[in-house]
Amino acid sequence: MSISKTKNIAIALLVFINVFLLAVIIIDNIADARDERNSLENTCAVMQAGGVGVDPENIKAGTGLRTMRTVRGDEAEEAIARAVLGDTEMTDQGVIYLYENPHNGTALFASAGDFEITLNRGVVTAGDGKLREVQRILRDMAIETSSVESIHGNESETFIAVCRYSEYEIFNCIIEFIWDENDLQTIKGRYVTGFEIAEGGTGLSSVSTALLAFLAAVKNENRDDISFSYIYSMESGYQHRVVGAFGEGEIIPSWLVFTDTGRYIFDSATGEIQSFG
Repeated sequence: MSISKTKNIAIALLVFINVFLLAVIIIDNIADARDERNSLENTCAVMQAGGVGVDPENIKAGTGLRTMRTVRGDEAEEAIARAVLGDTEMTDQGVIYLYENPHNGTALFASAGDFEITLNRGVVTAGDGKLREVQRILRDMAIETSSVESIHGNESETFIAVCRYSEYEIFNCIIEFIWDENDLQTIKGRYVTGFEIAEGGTGLSSVSTALLAFLAAVKNENRDDISFSYIYSMESGYQHRVVGAFGEGEIIPSWLVFTDTGRYIFDSATGEIQSFG
């Protein structure tokens, strides 16, 4: 047999093996999805029997969420300040950094990620529309967020954006853009500027486990402040926690639970529940 024919046979054999392995993976994924779906339906039935309805169509579970350490990033903070203030001078006030531009305004950054930028009148106006200006500023700041929502007040309008990491929301890292009639007055919120892998960090529980754990946590902790009869949606993401005095923290895989009485951030690993908005 010629060398060229031997090579063709070898290539054909490798292609067959790859197609076979791909088919096995697809079949396994379909089986896993079917098992997960059956488990979710059984869990919903159990909760319904206990007086709590669940909409399984509005449950979004992500993959690959792991606990990450967060660290303070001085360069990222400076870039955020410069995106709206231009050239600034920084003053180190301990755990707080102050960035100043006498013509445009000031920016204060705390070690935990909380910040507030105060703008002078006329620095940012609603020339192309407030939403477009907010979106432009977020791009200039290099901050990844989910969709921006607007809340109207009597004499002001606030745009709210939830920060994201690796395509998932960090539920309690929110940035607000506060406008008066035509000028952007304040930008404030929490933004985590640096991430590192956390050894031994926990992952995300399954949907069924999270649903039952959420219900158990409410009952076991005697949470009189939490009472609901229906879960409209659950979404996986992260929550941010501060664990040190100099900006150290972590983002933890968590669930955002939307019920008929309110929204809650739930850590299924610890059973901790926090009201959210």
